[in-house]
Amino acid sequence: MASKQKILSVICLLSGAMVWGLIWYPYRALNNMGVGGELSTLLSYVTAMVLGLLFLGPIWRELRVAGWLSLALMASAGWTNVGYVLAMLDGEVMRVLLLFYLAPLWTVFFSYWLLGEKLNYYGYAIIALSLGGAFVMLWDTQHGLPLPQSQAEWIGLSAGVSFALMNVIVRRAQHLSVNFKAASIWLGTILFTTVLLLYQGNFIAQLHSIPLDAWWLLLLIGLVLCAISFVLQYGLTYMPANQAIVLFLSELVFAAVSAYFLAEEEMGLREVIGAVLIVSASLLSGKCTPLHEK
Repeated sequence: MASKQKILSVICLLSGAMVWGLIWYPYRALNNMGVGGELSTLLSYVTAMVLGLLFLGPIWRELRVAGWLSLALMASAGWTNVGYVLAMLDGEVMRVLLLFYLAPLWTVFFSYWLLGEKLNYYGYAIIALSLGGAFVMLWDTQHGLPLPQSQAEWIGLSAGVSFALMNVIVRRAQHLSVNFKAASIWLGTILFTTVLLLYQGNFIAQLHSIPLDAWWLLLLIGLVLCAISFVLQYGLTYMPANQAIVLFLSELVFAAVSAYFLAEEEMGLREVIGAVLIVSASLLSGKCTPLHEK
């Protein structure tokens, strides 16, 4: 990888981490305006896709070579984005994010399965640290089971699994352009949220009840999502999946600061210890060099 390309990839991934460390707040603001998580996710991603189509070019030409990877990318990205928003609306920001950032654990397995990257000593250490961090953070003093303690935390955990899968798929699908990958992520999110809203019912009534101020905020979020999708896909395409996870860790910093000042959330001792272990696992993931099996 050329030095200039690598530096640009790092900048792209750090920019994406900053956006995702802060974007929970406008979604909570929309929820307070009466726009639920599923609807706000759908409308913001529809906006992102409409804006993005103006710059994507003839991506339909890639459909003939997209194959199953494009479907897997849409599915994983769809739940990653929907799950992230839903979990952040109802859960504690940092607990949800720490569960989300168990992603290095899942990345080790997905990288082995889809990329042929060997599990070296660092990989085993990542597994141990990730599970140890989750165990400490989630230990229930009454039941003793180290499991997520709310629906939001379960959603955050599952979204992290999808996030890890999405990163690995983006890395594997080198034959697809950044534009096609960005469109797949938007479309996957739109399809996921549409199904959820149709299942819930009253979709049209929810649309009519959206206040004008919320529409402006949705437009702004959609614009940011459109721009950051291109930025992230570039970074993920040219950065090994395990190293990309490390750079995404900066999202925890942005989220921790914003949660403290905007939501008055503070982490307890168990959360801090769990965070140290999970962050250590993510830092070690950068040591997992992409060695492939013969």
